[in-house]
Amino acid sequence: MEPATVACIKWGTAFGPEYVNRLYSGVRRNLACPVRFVCMTERAEGLHPDVEVIPLPREPFQDEMDRALARANRQGAMRKVSLFRPGAIPDLAGPVLGFDLDVVITGNLEPIRALDPAKVAMRHDWTEARKGRPTGHGSVFRFDPARHGYLYADLAANPYTEVETARGSEQRYTSHKAMERGDFLYIPGDLVVSFKYDCLGLPPVNWLRAPRLPENARVVCFHGRPKMPEAVEGYRGSLIRRSKPCPWLREHWIDRARADLGPDWA
Repeated sequence: MEPATVACIKWGTAFGPEYVNRLYSGVRRNLACPVRFVCMTERAEGLHPDVEVIPLPREPFQDEMDRALARANRQGAMRKVSLFRPGAIPDLAGPVLGFDLDVVITGNLEPIRALDPAKVAMRHDWTEARKGRPTGHGSVFRFDPARHGYLYADLAANPYTEVETARGSEQRYTSHKAMERGDFLYIPGDLVVSFKYDCLGLPPVNWLRAPRLPENARVVCFHGRPKMPEAVEGYRGSLIRRSKPCPWLREHWIDRARADLGPDWA
């Protein structure tokens, strides 16, 4: 059986190696095929030996891109585009399933992996969907560099213009570029859910009960606050975002990963 290639990107110090290791464990526990798990990073310390490390490049267009991002107040927001370059992942055959580090795998990923490999796949962004606007959310993404290399090439050719057009948003850039080419599809919304929108509930529900895990959820996204360590213990960031401790999050993100990889890695 051919392995599935799964990728993430880690730069800076906001996320430690345990985020990568726990993501790797969640992926391999929830795919039926072998997994080639790739992390593009400049800090490989602490990563599990089975995680394949690819050095995070400094792109030749990075200075101009950074100037545009600074103007949009979105510093660093486009680094993920380095994954889209054909050849960035050596010896790649077929599509790549990518994840941000602030997600937790909670169920079988085969329905996402089985989506049309000719398309760039992302979940509809929650805020944009409420406003009736067609933009994907970047926490989970499926692409094939051999088919969708324009995601890298267009930015490399005109970094300032492309960043300005996307208003500094990588997910807007990626999804809208693919839509323009007829190469886009949405991941079904019940498979990829938001912790703060789909799990918490509005006041007073979030004050009275622990967060719920939707029945068909395969990936839970922790965009914004709280992040996973805060949500595990309980979070009191605001009236709306207040959260009781979350046992199912501890189970999927910490306990199962430690049982899988050992406590030294998760």
